[in-house]
Amino acid sequence: MTTDGAGAMNIVEIMRYLPHRYPFLLVDRVSECDGKTFIRGMKNVTMNEPFFQGHFPGYPLMPGVLVIEALAQLTSILAWKIFDTTPDGGQLIVFAGIDNARFRRQVVPGDTLLLEGRLNRLVRGIGKFEVRATVGADMAAEASLLAALRPNPAAVGHS
Repeated sequence: MTTDGAGAMNIVEIMRYLPHRYPFLLVDRVSECDGKTFIRGMKNVTMNEPFFQGHFPGYPLMPGVLVIEALAQLTSILAWKIFDTTPDGGQLIVFAGIDNARFRRQVVPGDTLLLEGRLNRLVRGIGKFEVRATVGADMAAEASLLAALRPNPAAVGHS
């Protein structure tokens, strides 16, 4: 068991940065965030997840796209910190791209998915992040993700 580091966030704090809610909120805790280049968090994977009913009956696997989504959610928290702003309804951090995604280990109920993101570069409101998800010492997934700060179309004209 590790202790939480600088920039740690509990679920209430996470929900201040992410618009996602159950069943699509896929980050349970942030254990470390320097607010500039690095973030680490986790997702407890339980049999209660709604996607296990159909993926796959008799052999429950967390879909790889949801592992990537968990990483995207984690890095969007870092992006808010980097942009030195908070989600106020006027802007969104949106998933803008993915490169070099690789899945190396299946994620199953009972696993603790450890999530990490590191800023690679930031140009004109678009951040490129190197991300990885592990279970214990085993790599589950890795990729390069793009996140962009954009106006929230739902907020236009509603100030």
